Amino acid sequence: MFVLGIDPGLSRCGYSCLSGHGTATRAVAAGVITTPPHDPVPQRLAALQREIRALLGEFTPSVVAIERVLFQINVRTAMGVGQAAGVVMAEAVAAGCDVVEYSPNQVKQAVCGDGAAGKDQVTRMVQMLLGLSEPLRPADVSDAAAVALCHMAQSPIPAVAPR
Repeated sequence: MFVLGIDPGLSRCGYSCLSGHGTATRAVAAGVITTPPHDPVPQRLAALQREIRALLGEFTPSVVAIERVLFQINVRTAMGVGQAAGVVMAEAVAAGCDVVEYSPNQVKQAVCGDGAAGKDQVTRMVQMLLGLSEPLRPADVSDAAAVALCHMAQSPIPAVAPR
């Protein structure tokens, strides 16, 4: 299984490409896409779109898993996150990927066994589950990996083809 996990955001959009299943899961790529806060929103969304399109072309995931935005105190931030998520979903579908969304609680439950786990706990579990020597930073990258791991935990183990 090859999954692109996304922690959407307009200023910082975390991504993590994971391959494998279960204990054989490995990180293929991880990073954060940033857009300049002083640029107009349409240009920032276009820049994000170009970067996501390039990621989808380079890694060709079968699934894009996105963290669903449920609540934000800052309405402006929530709108940017929603717009970024929309761009990612549209590009993923255009590239032929399945798109799934998971709530923050679903991600924390799948990765940590506790839907109320804190960011530090999620970061440590992602590091452990992927066998990394250092935690993924910034938190947006670790969160994206957690979303991909959540999808892998929710998906059935792929069938082995008969020989």
